[in-house]
Amino acid sequence: MKLSVVIVNYNVKHYLEQCLHSLYRSSGDWQMEIVVVDNASADDSEAYITERFPQVVYVRNEVNQGFARACNQGIRLSHAEYVLLLNPDTVLAEDTLCRVINFMDAHPEAGAAGVKMLNAEGHLLPESKRGYPTLCATLGKLTGLGRVFPNSRRLNAYYKNELDANAAHRVEVLAGAFMMLRRSALDKCGLLDEDFFMYGEDIDLSCRLLSAGFYNYYLPYPILHYKGESTQPDTYRHLRVFYGAMSLFYRKHVGHGWWKRWLVEAGVATLLGIKMGGLYFRRFGKKFFPVGDSGNPRCLVFATEEHIYSLRALFKRNGLDGRHHYVVSDVGSTELGHGCRIAEEEGYTHVVYDRSVFSYARMLALMEANAGSCSFSLGIYHPKEHILITSEHIYV
Repeated sequence: MKLSVVIVNYNVKHYLEQCLHSLYRSSGDWQMEIVVVDNASADDSEAYITERFPQVVYVRNEVNQGFARACNQGIRLSHAEYVLLLNPDTVLAEDTLCRVINFMDAHPEAGAAGVKMLNAEGHLLPESKRGYPTLCATLGKLTGLGRVFPNSRRLNAYYKNELDANAAHRVEVLAGAFMMLRRSALDKCGLLDEDFFMYGEDIDLSCRLLSAGFYNYYLPYPILHYKGESTQPDTYRHLRVFYGAMSLFYRKHVGHGWWKRWLVEAGVATLLGIKMGGLYFRRFGKKFFPVGDSGNPRCLVFATEEHIYSLRALFKRNGLDGRHHYVVSDVGSTELGHGCRIAEEEGYTHVVYDRSVFSYARMLALMEANAGSCSFSLGIYHPKEHILITSEHIYV
């Protein structure tokens, strides 16, 4: 078997469903297995997914085991030459898997490969290609000093911004949202460190692959990553877990000198306190100075005539009474996409593509090409399921 895909799910059944659709569209003429490890979801994910994808190996944990441990569960159940760690809130272009596997086949020195991750507005997510997280680089990233001193290479070393995003590069750190791993490299360096509950395990594994004599590669093949739909980033628990993972990484990799340990622990505690305080004051401010409703999404829709009627009904069902614009699209008109003149009008918040007409690759290409000129967020309409998925909400 060529490829095993391991996905950890936590309460995101509709994003996972969309991810699986894109995976099967992206499969090649080689065998692929998909293992989903569910970390005690409460949204009926297991029944929902297994009914629609009976070929998927679905494992349900009774308690949340954390990302690293759940990934290792899936890896141990897998059999293929390559293992892909993939977040459920991702969408792959139809040729993504074939292109990455062809690269790995041609580069036996590659222990792992990542790809160009785009957010729902079409912008590159900087964690797609990262450098080693030195103390200085991490300080620059977390405190914002890197933006204050843009010419400082040390403060801006966390993200490899100097590397061309449209070319392949060797990098030090890859993101666990999409991480293609050579099984022989995993056998040599070991699985994910389960001391990391969530966050940091991908950095740790990237560093161990390098230490084992392999290289990590960034590849310029775009995917969509909604980023964080399976977590709650604006919580105290999230901050504690994130900064705890940072502290663990530096204790493990920076060294055992007392002054280094003291510096790391003091820095992590200080940053955690600052972030906690900021979160408290934001919530305090919202309580006493509530922010008004920003209004319903206003959508620019590209769909078949039949599915436009379905979308009108979906909008009405969900109380989306904004002024939407509909463009009848078919296979012969998909090139218009964002290029349609109506896209230049102000006030639209989302562009919605009909999955029966637009390939995932085309959606991503249109979003990326127009990221600098249009401030839209991507919506994908699944006509068979009657579901519209955006980065902010699922409409059914």
